Amino acid sequence: MTTSENSMVPSRRSFLGNTAKITLSATAIALLAGKESLAQISSKSMSQDVNILNVALGLEHEAINAYQLGAQSGLLQKAVLDVAVKFQGDHKAHRDALIATIQKLGGTPVAEKKLDDYAMALKADMLKSQADVLDLAARLELGATNAYLGVIPSFKDTGLAKVAARLAADETMHWTILNNALGRPLPAKALSFGA
Repeated sequence: MTTSENSMVPSRRSFLGNTAKITLSATAIALLAGKESLAQISSKSMSQDVNILNVALGLEHEAINAYQLGAQSGLLQKAVLDVAVKFQGDHKAHRDALIATIQKLGGTPVAEKKLDDYAMALKADMLKSQADVLDLAARLELGATNAYLGVIPSFKDTGLAKVAARLAADETMHWTILNNALGRPLPAKALSFGA
């Protein structure tokens, strides 16, 4: 694992680690899915849900800004830039859904940092080629995939777990395309995500 990977993994690991202690309630997932009638609200679960949703929102802010840094780098070929902008749009949709859910739960969404803060945290000054940008994006997408998959086991209602799975599916699709663009092989074994 590289130093830049180490700087990104702790927040994702803490997100996964915290799911054992704090899980998204059916309320939060119902609100994410736009199914307010399914939401059964208790103040304790709302507080826990807001906390974990804010961690997820922080990851989406990070992804949006990572794609922005890649787009502004001048390192991406037009076709690759188009895909990066599309992926950034997916993350904006995730962000918007998370913000709406946090607000419906009575919470305050975590604020997005300045682009320069993300550039420093992601070591954007080390990006020297298109492959460097794609590698960074692939690592972030894999971390997000595993983070979203980490919360799915806490759901008893498979309909509610589907929303978290859909977010993970988007992240997995992004990772797969980026990994392929880098000329990397498919995972060597089955069930390689979320482990």
